[in-house]
Amino acid sequence: MVSEVEAAIEAFSSGKPVMIFDSSFREQETDLLWPASAATPSIMRRLRKDCGGLLFLAIGNEVGELFGLPWLQDIHSHSKLVEENPVLSELITDDLKYDSKSAFTLSLNHRETFTGITDKDRALTTRRFGELTDELFHIKSDKIQARKALGKEFRTPGHIPLCRESPGGLKARQGHTELAVSIARLAGLPACTIGAEMLQPDGDGALTVEDARKYSIENGIPMLTGEDILNASGIY
Repeated sequence: MVSEVEAAIEAFSSGKPVMIFDSSFREQETDLLWPASAATPSIMRRLRKDCGGLLFLAIGNEVGELFGLPWLQDIHSHSKLVEENPVLSELITDDLKYDSKSAFTLSLNHRETFTGITDKDRALTTRRFGELTDELFHIKSDKIQARKALGKEFRTPGHIPLCRESPGGLKARQGHTELAVSIARLAGLPACTIGAEMLQPDGDGALTVEDARKYSIENGIPMLTGEDILNASGIY
């Protein structure tokens, strides 16, 4: 029999969804995920309707390095920027309940989008980011070339928030960003994954693991845990 991990890797490599529950010791949330390059308006609509949480594009640290994408927390705590905008000192991120640093980097819209918020617009932004990343790694682009290519197609701020993996990946942090890009790597795809957190119908909490598993069974979507990903990635 094919294991759940093998089924998830096969599904993801074919552009199909996977669900990942982080752990009972972290955020206790399940994400519904697709490869970024597979994004379509119908997929964005499903993420929006079935999940309820924030749509995010998780990228590997190597993708962040290629494009030179900074972490927002670093920007917002930069001394010169804080001096010019004192409110940033009041809004300092020093009390995260689940970690010490946020994974958020810049948010993007594709330059051919209108507002950027529609399912069609967000699908274009997501899909082209994944495709461009793959293209640039394939030709072994340098960082200057990559930044120019990114700027030619995308602008910031936008309606697709990017979350960048921590240096060291799962060895350093076992958050949703690291788990999301790890399933892409296991599937042999670029480390660009679109997803959203699954919430309870009333939106007052994360969807329970039991309800998440029920959704995965009803919809034929492989569901893994953070521990499954760590084992498959050789961390454990």
